[in-house]
Amino acid sequence: MIIIEYDFTLNLRKVFHFPRGQVMKGTISVTEAVRNFADFINRVAYRGEHFVLERGGRPVARLVPVPQAGRLGDLSELMANVPSLCQEEAEAFSRAMEEAFDELPPLAESDRWES
Repeated sequence: MIIIEYDFTLNLRKVFHFPRGQVMKGTISVTEAVRNFADFINRVAYRGEHFVLERGGRPVARLVPVPQAGRLGDLSELMANVPSLCQEEAEAFSRAMEEAFDELPPLAESDRWES
């Protein structure tokens, strides 16, 4: 079974493969979701649970929590945990980036208004 999820906000497609006969954890029928909608929303929002909704035994949608963005106030703590490069590593990284940039083909000049 293959489930394809498309996130329009990130313009990203995710493909999930499930071997035949494998039971997907958190699979519920659409009817069950409708009858207990508030309960499932609370489980997703507060527990971070994920559910695949099925209609006629076929997956049709996923109920997943919205990714939470960090707060700007947390940025200093996040940056403190980022590993730093020593001078030698930083120079090697810079050289590698310059080499990769030099290998890119030149951008073609084009008129954006030309059809």
